Amino acid sequence: MLLITLTFIVGCSRNNSMEEKEKIKIGIMLSEVGLGDQSFSDFAFKGLMKARDELGIIFDYRELKDTKTYEQGLRELVKDGNDIVIGLGFMVQEDLEKVAKEYPEQKFVLVDSISHLKNVTSITFKEDEGSFLAGVVAALATKSNKVGFIGGDDVPLIRKFAAGFERGVKAVNPNIHVHITYAGDFGNAKLGEEIAKKMIAEGSDVLYAAAGLTGVGVLREAEVNGVYAIGVDSDQYFYAEKAVVTSMMKNIDVALFKVIKEYVEKGSLPEGNVELGLSEDGVGLAPIRVITFTPEQEKTVETWKEKIVNGEVATK
Repeated sequence: MLLITLTFIVGCSRNNSMEEKEKIKIGIMLSEVGLGDQSFSDFAFKGLMKARDELGIIFDYRELKDTKTYEQGLRELVKDGNDIVIGLGFMVQEDLEKVAKEYPEQKFVLVDSISHLKNVTSITFKEDEGSFLAGVVAALATKSNKVGFIGGDDVPLIRKFAAGFERGVKAVNPNIHVHITYAGDFGNAKLGEEIAKKMIAEGSDVLYAAAGLTGVGVLREAEVNGVYAIGVDSDQYFYAEKAVVTSMMKNIDVALFKVIKEYVEKGSLPEGNVELGLSEDGVGLAPIRVITFTPEQEKTVETWKEKIVNGEVATK
């Protein structure tokens, strides 16, 4: 009886091992803050879990707090035999390209920046489109005609957020002042609070933050001071439920799921850069909360969205 039981267990173990080998393996190097950021990393994780549940893939991940460098995490994922290795965030690019050059047969995906290496598929978003709509919302919500934008760092990607936001604000009311500043840090909530406090003192009553954990500090300080805020990347309402009017959603989960689905179905990744905007459900707005817009104001937001999708307005 014991022999039969052991044979059954070993047989099951071998079958499970064979099934695992047959499944597509995906590894991801998460962005700076890692899991629990309620933003970039968490949404990427959500997309991978959806791919696991619906497409049958298996996945592994690395966080910077454990690997110390992006390069080390990426190397570990390559050596672990993942079919696709994903680098999350523009800050990963340099290390990802270094590793990708050493492993030309390995398939890589870079999220939020563009690589020109043949074995790297890039996924970028039209942040300016979603931010334009965030600007429209800010313009409709402000009473002081002063609004603020806080970016994590003064880099091309974050400047896309700022430009789109300012254009959206000015499209509704060109007389609104838009105060733009860059924190120089994506992981400092206290710094975000300090910047927000200063902007509020100068009259801004709607703050839009594209600054990771630093941005969370902005949202919370807005709530403390009774002004409005707009979150980013994911629905950040739950960080400051009395302040967050909406969030500019960057649907990383949707993007990763689409790319992985194509790989599962076709055996190959898209080449070059995959860019996703409003029309591809790559960006958008979370539900409007905290403030009640009139039907006319709601129509204003929808009208500008339609204009962007139809290519009738410049958002950069």
